[in-house]
Amino acid sequence: MNRTIPALLAAALALPAAAHAATPVGPDAAACAAGKGPAVLVNVSGFKDRAGRMKLELYPATEVDWLEHRKTLEAAGKTFRRVWADVPASGAVAMCIKVPKPGRYGLVFTHDRDGKNKFSIWKDGAGVPSNRKLGRSKPKLADGIVDVGAGVKTIDITVQYLHGIFGGFGPE
Repeated sequence: MNRTIPALLAAALALPAAAHAATPVGPDAAACAAGKGPAVLVNVSGFKDRAGRMKLELYPATEVDWLEHRKTLEAAGKTFRRVWADVPASGAVAMCIKVPKPGRYGLVFTHDRDGKNKFSIWKDGAGVPSNRKLGRSKPKLADGIVDVGAGVKTIDITVQYLHGIFGGFGPE
């Protein structure tokens, strides 16, 4: 009986954290919710507002392929995956993206605030797994790297927005 009490106490202490966890959104949500994988579950924070849509893009983890156009990668038979979801009106935000197999990938998140499906440096936000301040340049591959095993890899990304021409991109 003494062994049961510590186990119950540990379970009770874990409840508040689980209660605040976001349910994954997007077309690949089932891959993360079921814990199947291989997939990446991205907990997103730092939104400027809750307007528009959000997007995750998966790239090969090579300098030449990082942020390359979708059509170029697909024509070469290389990995590329894009998933969209509306930004939830409130609460914690988590988005899931499936990966073709365990391995190393490049991942980038964007917040398309006006819903025009074209990144605007003046309005939209971006983020990478390293959460390094993006400044005035495109994200570097090293900052977008994510290693994914057979299950679900969970990462946190803070969205960054432009803070004037000289300030570059950074968290709100």
